[in-house]
Amino acid sequence: MRLTAVGTSGSFPGPGSAASCYLLSWHAEGRDWQVALDLGSGALGALQAHVDPADLDAVVLSHLHPDHCLDMTGLYVHRVYDPRTFCGSGDSGEAAPVPGARSDAGTQPLAAVPQPPAPLPVWGPGGTEERIARAYHTEPGLSPDAETAHATDLRAAFDFRTLTDRAPFELGGARFEPFLVRHPVECYALRVTTPDGGVVVYSGDTDECDGLDAASAAADVLLCEAAFEEDRDTVRGVHLTGLRAGRTAQRAGVARLVLTHIPPWTREHIVRTEAESAYPGPIDVAAPGATWDIPNGRNPL
Repeated sequence: MRLTAVGTSGSFPGPGSAASCYLLSWHAEGRDWQVALDLGSGALGALQAHVDPADLDAVVLSHLHPDHCLDMTGLYVHRVYDPRTFCGSGDSGEAAPVPGARSDAGTQPLAAVPQPPAPLPVWGPGGTEERIARAYHTEPGLSPDAETAHATDLRAAFDFRTLTDRAPFELGGARFEPFLVRHPVECYALRVTTPDGGVVVYSGDTDECDGLDAASAAADVLLCEAAFEEDRDTVRGVHLTGLRAGRTAQRAGVARLVLTHIPPWTREHIVRTEAESAYPGPIDVAAPGATWDIPNGRNPL
């Protein structure tokens, strides 16, 4: 399995990165699989450098803050209105042709109506569908075409499924297990075990907690947020610092720590130095486009 950093900025997009988004890619069951972890502000554009959004097999949302989920609204537009699959009428207002119908000459069949893709599985905390619908829907207000407005139904594009603490699910032979972590809104760390037994863990947004420790146990790669600086940010229960990310990695016995979700106002060299003071293993700071291959077999299913 390969982990690709798509958006690594914390809290909002930075000058060189979209907000949180990571791509997991692997081959199993005779085909390639592509799953996005989070799709924050600005991430859909960056994601297209790595995968056609139409080829995603699922999206898993750690929580519902905008920097982790807001570009789901753009993904909805992509899945519903992509001309390759759009089934609406043309600009003339005429209905799209029926598959197998004949032209006026009766000699050549018209092109078949494109078929929309099946709804994309989307895992997230309770209320995910309502949250994304609120973000997408706009009341018509004083529009002269207000009578054409309609309610937003995301189910044409997405199959919403609810994450539950420590209730695993499988995709393409990989096991995904959510762990409730410490954040002001419902948020999950995600432990992903590859079909070959490797483990990658994504912290989501959290402070130090038992849930993150349990999720991270003996992981090959811990992709861990480090939004705060230890001596500057004194609030607790919201984000990790580099020091607390390093302590988590050390307690959990992970093989590699990758620091991410670093806002533009947080200094990378500070959080890295903090992490190095607590964790002696290899440390990376995530950047858009960086990749990590998850080793096989260190943590068998």
